[in-house]
This record gives sequence, C-alpha cells and structure tokens, in this order.
Amino acid sequence: MSLVSPGVLTMIKSWFRKEFLSPRRLLFNVVFYGTQLALFSVGWYLQETNQRLAALNQLTYSVWVSRGAGMTLAFDAGLLLVPMLRNVIRTVRPKLKWLIPVDENIWFHRQVAYSTAFWAAVHATAHYVNFFNVERTQVRLESALDIHYTQSGGITGHFMLFIMLLMYSTSHRKIRHQCFEAFWYTHHLAFFFFLALFSHATGCFVRDSVKPDFIKSFPFYSTQHCLGYESWRFTIWPGIAYFFERVYREYRARRETTLSKVLVHPSGAMELRIIKPDFKYTAGQWLFLQFTITSAPEDPYISVHIRQVGDWTHALGECLGCGPVVVAAMTKEAMDGVEKKDGSKGIRSDFVELDEDCIVRPSPRIRIDGPYGAPAEDVFDNEVAILIGAGIGVTPFASILRHIWYRQQRGSMGPLRKVEFFWVCRDTPSFGWFQSLLHEIEVSQSDPNFLRINIYLTQKVAEDMFWNIVVNDPGAEYDPLTLLHTRTVFGRPDWKCIYRRIKAAIEIGQYLPGHEAQLRTRVGTYFCGPSGLAATIKEATRQHTSQSVVFSFSKEHF
Repeated sequence: MSLVSPGVLTMIKSWFRKEFLSPRRLLFNVVFYGTQLALFSVGWYLQETNQRLAALNQLTYSVWVSRGAGMTLAFDAGLLLVPMLRNVIRTVRPKLKWLIPVDENIWFHRQVAYSTAFWAAVHATAHYVNFFNVERTQVRLESALDIHYTQSGGITGHFMLFIMLLMYSTSHRKIRHQCFEAFWYTHHLAFFFFLALFSHATGCFVRDSVKPDFIKSFPFYSTQHCLGYESWRFTIWPGIAYFFERVYREYRARRETTLSKVLVHPSGAMELRIIKPDFKYTAGQWLFLQFTITSAPEDPYISVHIRQVGDWTHALGECLGCGPVVVAAMTKEAMDGVEKKDGSKGIRSDFVELDEDCIVRPSPRIRIDGPYGAPAEDVFDNEVAILIGAGIGVTPFASILRHIWYRQQRGSMGPLRKVEFFWVCRDTPSFGWFQSLLHEIEVSQSDPNFLRINIYLTQKVAEDMFWNIVVNDPGAEYDPLTLLHTRTVFGRPDWKCIYRRIKAAIEIGQYLPGHEAQLRTRVGTYFCGPSGLAATIKEATRQHTSQSVVFSFSKEHF
C-alpha cells in the first residue's frame, strides 16, 4: 500500500518536470540559486578567515552562518524591487523579450520573496544562537538582551521580521482576492522595511574592537573598526530607482484626465470611457490596478471594463450611479434582446449609457496609472494567433480584436495570417457586453478564413433556455444566445484535440491557404483567465510543438 496518494504523486511529478525538465526553468534555478549559494559561501569564508575578527569567530558556526546568510539577504533585497520597475520593464520589453521572460516579473518577484524569507529565517536563527554564545564566551561587554533590544542591529532586525510577517501573510492569493486593501497597505510598509535594512549595520555588531566605534556623520559607524560588508552601498540603488519611478507614476497620473462616459452592459460590467490627450498605448496593455484596456489605440478614448465582484468594485459602481441594484433594473430590457430598426437581426441591446445626473456628485476624480506591457502585445509577430479568454478574462482581446479590425482596414497585418478566438463563459449574461464588438468584426471580415470565433458555455443550461434553443436554433441564421453567425458550443473545450487539429491542418497545408507545409509556422497562444486552465492549455501547446509547427504560450499576469 502506497503511503503517498496518487494525486500527491501527480503533483510532485508535475512540479519536478516544470522545475528540472524545462530547459529555461532549469537554467533559472541553476543561475539564481547557484548565485545565492555562492554568496553564502563567500560571506562565510570572508568572516571565518578575517584575522581582525578572531574574537568574534569564537562564536564559530553561528556567526559564519549569520554572515553568509546576511550577504545573500543583501543580494535578494536588491533584487526585490527590480521586477517592480514597471516603466523600465515596459521600455526594455520589446528589446529584451527574446532574452529574458520580462512578462514574468511578478513571478520573479515572488521567487525572490520566497528566497528572502528562507535566508531571513536562517539569518535570524543564527543570530539568536550568536547571542546565546555571546553570553557564554563573553566576547562582548553587552548582554544578549541589550544587543537584541537596545542596539540598532537588533531593533531593525526585529522590525523587518515584523513587517515581513504582515506582508507575507496578506500576500496569499485568497486574502489578496478577498481584501486587496490589506495586501495593498501592508506592501507599502516596504518603505519602512528598506529604511530599516539600510540602517541595519549601524549597530556595528561586526567589529574588531570591544566597544562600537560610532561617528556623528552617516553611516554613523567607523569603517576602521566596524567591518561589515557595507552591502547597503549596492542595495540602495534599486531603492532609489523605485523611488523615482513612483514619483514619475504619480506625476503622470495627475495629468488631465476626464471621465467622459459610463456604460452598463447586460452582464453588469461597467465600461468607463476616459479621455486623456497625452496617453499613448499598445493593444493588449493594462492599467494599474490590473484593469486591461479594452479600447484600441485608434479609438478617441480609453476604455476599461470592470465587473462588480468585490467591495472595491461595488463601491465604485455605487459612486458612478450603477451599483448592483441599479444594474439589475437597467439591464433587464437589454437582456431581452431587440431587433434593429432597419429590420436586420443580430444586434442585442448591448449597453445602457448612464445619464450624467446618475453619477454621484461631485463626480469622482479619475487618475490612471499606465500603460504597462503585457504578452498580448506580441500578437502580430506570429503567423497564427490563438486568443483565449475565460469570463471577464476576455478584456485584453477586446482591445486586440478592435486593433486587428483597424489594421485590416489599413492593410497592415504584418506576418499575421489567421486568428482563432476562444471565449469560455460560465453563464449567458457574460456574452452581452462583448457581443456587439464580435458582431461588428464578424460582419466586416472580407476574408472569412482570417478570424474564427469559438464560444463555449460551460454552465448547465436551464430547462426554459434549453427549449428556447431547441425552438429557435434549427435553421436560424444567428445563434440564439450570442446573436452571432458562430454557434455556441456547450461544455468545456478539449484543448488537446483543438491543438492537435490545428497542428495537423497546418502540416498538410489546409489551415493557411498558399502556405508551404515544410516551412516553420509560429502559432502564439495568448491566455487570460484562471491558473488551472492556463496549465492545461500550456501543456497542450507543449505536447503539440514540432519542428514545423511551433506553439508558444503566454499568460496575462496580474
């Protein structure tokens, strides 16, 4: 009888394959963790072999471990802020995306944070042993309690541990989703964390004299007798860069911004249309706090779609005069569906525009922080683009599909030959706000093979809706749920089957008319949605990549 359940074994195998059998991830692990082990060894060696610190070395392993871990922590602390330099990343992204995964900056930030937590535990534990050994060997005149709670090293160390406890505990995905404010405010304690870090060595614990050698000017200790690594001289530069980035972001956000319209869509999603004359962006980019831009760069406004699912978005809806109660009343007629006055079918009453008097007075001041880069910017670099949105995760592709339509009018599609658009929804109301855009793009296609729309409904259909479909669907020109030519598929997509079909069609030359089968075809997949579904799709792209058809996968990270 196995002691480990099959589910756990599967998770372990999946983790091992991802971390050690993926060449890029393996290279990252070797370089990142190898560098940390090397720094730990250097810190240990420099402490152990320094003859001027012979008295302190009587503490033996505890002081060597604490010094090695301290040097590694300085490296991690400097790296923590680098992936948060969003404007720098947006600038270098087009030039360096081939070399480093710049779109994985949040993931990299988390890896550095995990490493920081580990080495902080090692460093703190070693120092607690140090203080016990200080009492035992009497290498310092002060008691362990004095070093702990009256000297700057002990005070700043405990202060940083307390801040880390608050930041790490509120960074869990469930807490972050349920109470984003807790995550937001505790992460701003990073300012005090770095102040404590930069002043951590001013206690002069590592010295060749019995008493600390303090001076009146910065850094308040004499480097003649205080023999720390002075790592703050290096870690302070990312902090300075981040400070100026935040100042620039605040200045940019304060530029003239006007809320021109508020639209309510049948799904209850709010569409905010904003005017900011000097705002330039690329299709697929997003605004902080993680609202994807849904307008195209060619549109005379900036739009974002916001679904009311939490305290903050509900409060925003109430402030704009379109809270949950108002939305339910205003969208009832829209959800019934109407016909255009000229008699042509296929247009749902897709939004209700709020009268300016509905907005709470005084109207809220709008500031937008962005734009910031996203993987979906690269859609036009592929010959085939597969766009997959789950629920409200379809928002990045609203901008991209609009932009595609504009570029089609100009005849500047670049290497892009075909687009597959998949939208996976749990319920029918979600179709409402995006239907009008899909309809416009669908009817404007001069080449019916260029854009293929695939819509999946995963929720169990109610009985009355089932009979409505049975009565109205057979022989109808439009789908009864979306009012598009494309038919809605009920159930979950079989991604392996979908990618296998696309690969086979490309290889035999049927997928891209006129395309030589022996040439290498780049197929880019761009996904926005839950992580579980992302893992399934990524695995399907990996399995079906060959020498002639190369599938790539990119996910929006928020």
